[in-house]
Amino acid sequence: MAKESLSAKDRAWDAASVETLLKAERDCVDTCFARMDTQSNQCKFGTLGVCCRICHMGPCRITPKSPKGVCGADADTIVARNFLREVVGGTAAHSDHGRHLVLRLKKVAEGNGGGYQIKDEAALRRAANDYNIEEAGRTKEAVAIDLANLFIGEFTSQEDPLKTLSLAPIKRQGMWEQLNLKPQSIDRMCVEAMHRTHMGVDHDYKHILMHAFRTSLADGWGGSRVATICSDILFGTPTPIKAKVNLGVLGEKTVNIVVHGHEPELSEMLAVAVKMPEIKEYAKNVGADGVTLAGICCTANEILMRHGIPVAGNFLQQELAIITGAVEMMITDVQCVMPSLPDVAKSYHTQIVTTSHIAKMVGAEHLGFDGNDALTSAKNIIRQAIDNYKNRDIKKMSIPKANSPMIAGYSVEAIKYMLGGKFRASFRPLNDAIMQGRIKGVVGIVGCNNPKQKMDHYMNVLTKELIKRDVLILKTGCAAIASGKEGAMTPEAALEHAGPGLREVCEAVGIAPVLHMGSCVDNTRILEAATEVVREGGLGDDLAQVPAVGVAPEWMSEKAVAIGCYFVASGVDVVLGHPFHINGSENVTKFLNEETKNIFGGSFHVAEDPHEAVTKIMDILNDAREKLGINKKAERKLLDMKDRRELNV
Repeated sequence: MAKESLSAKDRAWDAASVETLLKAERDCVDTCFARMDTQSNQCKFGTLGVCCRICHMGPCRITPKSPKGVCGADADTIVARNFLREVVGGTAAHSDHGRHLVLRLKKVAEGNGGGYQIKDEAALRRAANDYNIEEAGRTKEAVAIDLANLFIGEFTSQEDPLKTLSLAPIKRQGMWEQLNLKPQSIDRMCVEAMHRTHMGVDHDYKHILMHAFRTSLADGWGGSRVATICSDILFGTPTPIKAKVNLGVLGEKTVNIVVHGHEPELSEMLAVAVKMPEIKEYAKNVGADGVTLAGICCTANEILMRHGIPVAGNFLQQELAIITGAVEMMITDVQCVMPSLPDVAKSYHTQIVTTSHIAKMVGAEHLGFDGNDALTSAKNIIRQAIDNYKNRDIKKMSIPKANSPMIAGYSVEAIKYMLGGKFRASFRPLNDAIMQGRIKGVVGIVGCNNPKQKMDHYMNVLTKELIKRDVLILKTGCAAIASGKEGAMTPEAALEHAGPGLREVCEAVGIAPVLHMGSCVDNTRILEAATEVVREGGLGDDLAQVPAVGVAPEWMSEKAVAIGCYFVASGVDVVLGHPFHINGSENVTKFLNEETKNIFGGSFHVAEDPHEAVTKIMDILNDAREKLGINKKAERKLLDMKDRRELNV
């Protein structure tokens, strides 16, 4: 029996999405939310992870009557192999993103930048020092070539472990060495994982799962970290910047272009091109007031935190943006792009454009982006969007008014500056606030949203309840956009919602209680921040000792599986809003959710209700505080002159 259809208010948290979902119903347009209803009876074997399609003796499915596949593989082996393959998919996606940026950095350094340049020389030289590359007295181009070549080796090395692992705390590096978990290179780990999971190779579920963690480290401390470093060098290290978010950012009388995907090369050039006088004039010639460039998903976060470009929405709003009837063109690259977009666009005038050579869609126009002549490519795509303005049907157009201000762009460098100033940039004030109990801990909330759940509900409820309990929140990706829409990413939000300790810190520093740290590939910034906390001292000598938790409330992609694994392998507990596809194996489930705690110092936890998650998170933070001996209320005394003299300082 099919599940009863949910109302628009049951499907989405924010007013703009509810309004546009109602419009979709009136326009008879199919969306992912409606398609979820038709998929209500999803395959139980797939959900449990006990369907095996590795070879063509199958597919085999494990049941009480058939406890083994044709080859003899049991539920433990099958579930573990499927899990590892998901980690490989996520690692490959983020790391291939990083590879493209490394190759672009090398071309720029060689003088073939195609319009790109080294925008942040300080970031380049910081990275060179991190990797022991001589930079003093050398040109930025010479340094960049050495750094790019080193990064290329992170993808191709066959024997040496990743050099980027050296950025982790020393104690954690020693643990990885002891467990034989240091990945040799990104490409080798992915290939080896696919080999291990081929029919007739690795059948020990624990051995398979440990390689899943090893592969994930090639992502979190390899490909993703490299992507963030290269983005900062090429496009600038983010600093706090003001912008607006939600569907209401679209203009009624402007040409609306929405960029969607993950790789920042094209979106960076689009952000430059839309400001050019010739583009503004071209738009006026077709009767528009100008061009509004807005983002969806993680491409949105990339140009948001570097240019203040508004955000139209997160993952589940990609179809809704088109349904407003006001989007002339949606430009896509890779990852999280729904193949339904051309079908939705048929009901409106929106052109769907693909730009990546690895990502095409039936029904979309492919306009290959030439990175060697990037600005020209960007301007040509924008002109085509402007030409489509005349086809807009006012009768089909309805842009929600809802949009919220937000502050984005909290890189680790920016946080250090805000905490300590230009000359004493440091995490010391944050460490002190945690030790004094004004901040109970730090929680990273990451991941997409999922039509299985009410969009943004879990993320927003969890965030509100945690900041009320004096927990500082770091966010990336679609989770960050959810908080932006909710209005939680402004300093003023601290005054209204934060607990007294967190409020005091936020007021003193001038930051919001929820910090936007970038796109999903920038989850490495969260680990970088945690590493800075360890290095600053007073909160242990390993990431596992810091009062910190990672949360993926509404996750949906293989990237989230890889991210979760590299957080756990780094010693950070991870709370999931819904479980992995592993429940068909009690052994695999127990290993990931319990036994890894004794191996890494962190493990997975599942909490399908946000209030249950709050309890779990606070328990984990308080346990860490108890072990550090800081879980006690510090007396705060106002000292008079006599008291000060007695201190003898």
